[in-house]
Amino acid sequence: MSGTRRRVTILGAAATSVVAGVALLPNWSAGAAVVDDPTVDAKTKATFQRLADAVFTDRTDALVTGKQGDRAKPLTNGFSGDVKLSSGTARTEDSTLSSLGERKNKLAKAGEKYSKAATTVTLNATRVTGRTAKAAVTETTTLTYANTKGSQPKTTGFQATHELTFKADGRGDWQLTTIRDTDQGGLAVNTLSKPASVKATTADDTMPNAPRAATTRNPAAVPKTGTAYDYKAMATYAEKYWNVYNKDYPDFNGHGAGGDCTNFVSQSLKAGGWKHVPGYVYDYTKWFGNADIQSDSFVGVNEWSWFAQNSKRTTPLANVYQLEVGDVLQVDFDRDGSKDHTMIVTQKSGGVPYVTYHSNNTLRRSVASLVASYPNAYYYAYRT
Repeated sequence: MSGTRRRVTILGAAATSVVAGVALLPNWSAGAAVVDDPTVDAKTKATFQRLADAVFTDRTDALVTGKQGDRAKPLTNGFSGDVKLSSGTARTEDSTLSSLGERKNKLAKAGEKYSKAATTVTLNATRVTGRTAKAAVTETTTLTYANTKGSQPKTTGFQATHELTFKADGRGDWQLTTIRDTDQGGLAVNTLSKPASVKATTADDTMPNAPRAATTRNPAAVPKTGTAYDYKAMATYAEKYWNVYNKDYPDFNGHGAGGDCTNFVSQSLKAGGWKHVPGYVYDYTKWFGNADIQSDSFVGVNEWSWFAQNSKRTTPLANVYQLEVGDVLQVDFDRDGSKDHTMIVTQKSGGVPYVTYHSNNTLRRSVASLVASYPNAYYYAYRT
C-alpha cells in the first residue's frame, strides 16, 4: 500500500497500537485531577512525541495520497489518552492537509509524484512553565519518488524543527494548541508557512545585478564545458553534509537572517575548487571562509551573488532547467529585489535539476517542486 510509514523513536515507553494506519495513543495519565500545576513525566513527554509524529506524518501523507481519510479523523476528534489536539489546532491541521493535497496536485502537473514516505519525529527538549509545556522537536522525512527511471534520484529528504505548545486543563490533561516552525528557511516541502526573507546589505550602483531566470520546461540545453572545477566533488560534499554539519565551519542555522544556506553552498563550491580571495570581510569582491572567519560573500545570499558575478566565476543562465550539477540556484520569494535563499544542484536527470540545501536541511529536491510550490517567486540561475 502506498502512503506514509510511521516510525517513532520512544525512550522508555510502551509501543503504540496501529489500527487502519492510524496511531492510537495509550491511555497514559498525565496526572489525576490536580490542584497544583501538572508535572510532565517521561510517559507524557513520549505522548507529546507520538502526537507530533502523527501530525507531521499526516502532513507528509497528504503529499503522497492527497487524502484526508482515516488518518485525518483523529486530528479532528482527538486521540485516545490524555494528550490530544485542541479543537482549534484540529481545524488548522484539517486546512493544512487540504492545502497540501492541492500542492500534491500541482506537483503532479509538474511531473512529480511520490509513492511513499517515512517520517520520524524526535523530541529534543521540553520546557514547562505552569500549565504550559513547549516541546522542541525535529522532523525527519524521506519521500520516495514514483516511477523513477535510470539516473533519476530515488528519494528526496528533509529535516524540519518545530516548537509545539501544550496546555493542561484542571485535570492535568494536555492539549496541543500551537505548532510553530522554527527553521530559518521554512522550505520543507510539507510546510505552508512563508519562507523567510533576507534583508540585503545596502547596495549601490556598482553591485552586479543578476538577471532573472525563466521557469518554463524543456529549454535549450546549455552543457557545461569548463574544466576548472570538480563539480562531482561539489555535489558529493553537499550530499554528505546536507544534514550533518561540517565542524570545520560555523553553523548559521537559526542565527540571524538567511540561516546557513549560503555558507553551505560556499563550502560545497570550495570543495570543488573555488579558491579564497582574502581581504576585508565586508568587501563583496573578496570570498573566504573557515572555522574562524568568513567574508560576507561566503555566508550572505546577496553578497555571494555580487561576488560570483563580479569575479566572473559564474555566468547567468536564462532558465532554471538549464542548471547542471555544481551550478547554483537562488530565489527571491517576495520579489522585493533581495534574494532570500541559495541552493546547489547535486543531481540532474530527465532534464530536471535536483538541489540540496540548508535551512531547512534538504536533499535532492527537484526544481520542479520548488517552482510548483513557489510559482510567484523570482529565480536566479548561475553556471559555476
